[in-house]
Amino acid sequence: MDNKIKTKLIKSDKNNIWHPFTQMADWINNDPCEPLIIDKAKGSYLYDIDGKKYLDGISSLWVNLLGHRNPKIDKAIKKQIDKVSHTTFLGLTHSPAIMLAEKLISILPKNLKKIFYSDNGSTAVEVAIKMAYQYWQFKGEKRRFFFSLKNAYHGDTIGAVSVGGVDSFHSSFKSLLFKSYFAMSPYCYRCAYRKKEITFPLNAKDFRDHNSKVGCKGECIRQVKDIISKNHKTIAAAIIEPLNQAASGMLVMPKGYLKEYANICKRYDVLLICDEVATGFGRTGKMFAVEHEDVNPDFMCLSKGITGGYLPLAVTATTDEIYNAFLGKYEEFKTFFHGHSYTANPLACAAANATLDILKKDNILIKLQPKIKYLEKELAHLSKHKKVGNIRHCGLMVGIEIVEDKKTSKSYDYKLKLGARVCTSMRNKGVIIRNLGDTLVLFLPLTITKKEISKIVTTVKEEISCL
Repeated sequence: MDNKIKTKLIKSDKNNIWHPFTQMADWINNDPCEPLIIDKAKGSYLYDIDGKKYLDGISSLWVNLLGHRNPKIDKAIKKQIDKVSHTTFLGLTHSPAIMLAEKLISILPKNLKKIFYSDNGSTAVEVAIKMAYQYWQFKGEKRRFFFSLKNAYHGDTIGAVSVGGVDSFHSSFKSLLFKSYFAMSPYCYRCAYRKKEITFPLNAKDFRDHNSKVGCKGECIRQVKDIISKNHKTIAAAIIEPLNQAASGMLVMPKGYLKEYANICKRYDVLLICDEVATGFGRTGKMFAVEHEDVNPDFMCLSKGITGGYLPLAVTATTDEIYNAFLGKYEEFKTFFHGHSYTANPLACAAANATLDILKKDNILIKLQPKIKYLEKELAHLSKHKKVGNIRHCGLMVGIEIVEDKKTSKSYDYKLKLGARVCTSMRNKGVIIRNLGDTLVLFLPLTITKKEISKIVTTVKEEISCL
C-alpha cells in the first residue's frame, strides 16, 4: 500500500479510536511498535495492508477456532444472508437458533437441557449470575453473594467484574460491585505455600488425606472448602474457569482441583457456574474442559469459538431444575427479564451450526491429539531455557512465564515491558502473540499444523534468547 495512505489511516486511528486493554499514550507514541493494520486473513495467517503475512498465534484473541476464511463457515453465512440477517428473538424464533440449541444439548453435559442466547462471554456470565440469584428467590432463600477465585476473569460487565479477581483489571470499579467471596488461586508456580512441585492426585476425593504428599498441603482447595462451608447459606453460586484461568497468564489447575471444587459446591448445595468461554469447543483437547474431570455444572457459559471466530454469540446453558423455577402464571412475574437486541442473531447461529458440523464431521478433536502431543514436546525443550521460569499449558492454550533469574523465579521489573517487547520482536518475524505481563500467551487454532507450531515456539525461543 502507498505509504501516504497507510500514514493517513494510522493517524486517523490515533485521532479517533480508543482501543481495548490498551494504554493509548503508548499507542499514540508507537510504544512498543507502530499499529499494524490487518487487511485480510486465510487459514492460520493474517495479512497486513502491505501484504506481509503473520501466523495468528492467539486465534485473534482466542476466538478463531478452525482457521480464517473457512470455506464451510463462509458458505453458511452467505446462505443465511440471502434469507434473513436478523430478527428479534422476543416473541419470535428461527431455524438456525433451534438447530443450534439441539446440537449443543447433544454435546453438553447431560444435565444441561436449556439454552439461553446472548452476545458475548460477559453477558453469558451475567445471565448465569442473574438466573442463580433469582432461582434462590423463588426457592424462598436469601442468597445474595457469590464465590470465586483470585486471578479469575469472567468478563468486563459489572456482574462479571464482581466475580473477577484480577486486580489490575477490576480494582478501579470496586465501589460499584456486589459482594463476592474469594479463595486463593491455584497458581502453583508462585504459590506462597509451596514447598515443592505440586501434584494433586488424579482422582482426589478429599485433599485432606493427601496433605502430607502435597507441597502446599492443598491450601488453595482448603480455602474453597472453608469459605463455602461457613457461608453456603448466603452464597447463590460459585463460578470457575475450568482447568485454566486464561486471562491471568494461563494458570492451569492441578489435576483433581476442578473435581474437588465441584464436589464442595455439591456437598453444600451451592450452584456451580463453569465459565467455558475460553476453554470450550476443543481448546483443552476435549469438547469442554469439564469433561476432563467429569464435572456436571448447573450453568455453563460459552462464547468465543462458538461461531468459529466469525460473529458475536454467547450461550448460557442450564438445567431443567433452574428453568422450571421460572415457570408460573403471567401475573406472578416469574419471567426471566433479561435479553439483548441481537439475541440469537441468525447469521451468528448459522456460523455456529457450521462450526459444530465441522468439528463433528471432520473429526477435528481426534486429529487434534497428535498436535497437542507435538506442542508438549516443543514446549518441553523450551522449558529448559534460562529465561523461562514456568510453562503452563492445557491443550492448545499456553502461558510461558519469562523471568530474570530461573533459580529464584525473580521477575523482571514490569516497567521494562519485557513481555510486550518480545511480542513486538516476534511480530517483526511474522508471528503474532500477546503477553499478559511477562507471560507470553499462545492460543492456537485447532487447525494449526505441526510446522506452524514449530515456527511459533522457535520464534519465542529466539526472541527470549536476546533478553
